[in-house]
Amino acid sequence: MRNEALEEGRRWYLQGKEDLKWARVLMQQGGGYHIICFLCQQIGEKCLKAYLYAKGEELVLGHSILKLAEKASSYDGRFSKKISTWSILDNYYITARYPNGIPGGIPAGTFNQDMAAQSLALAAEIMETVNVAIGFE
Repeated sequence: MRNEALEEGRRWYLQGKEDLKWARVLMQQGGGYHIICFLCQQIGEKCLKAYLYAKGEELVLGHSILKLAEKASSYDGRFSKKISTWSILDNYYITARYPNGIPGGIPAGTFNQDMAAQSLALAAEIMETVNVAIGFE
């Protein structure tokens, strides 16, 4: 494994870790559930991209947790077991941010504490799986 690849992966992982910290702060404050859900999608995306960069991928495009996890599973089978669960976060990439993703409503009025808690758990699981697979920490 090239050192540059591992370091690029680490950069993406560390940003995901920082985002998780702030998503948890929002949760503790009891609000911004739509923002938490979006951040968790971003955390999952960044951590999966971290894994792929660390494995030597030169350019990792796309935002889909499903597609990124499928690509990661081509390197390590432990990712394939989680694809269907983690891909729930794909639902929050657009709908948690834009009113046109919520017919007749807005994200701030649609997302709730349970959705945010589930999103945090999924994002943390993705981060932990990537960390175990690569050993960023």
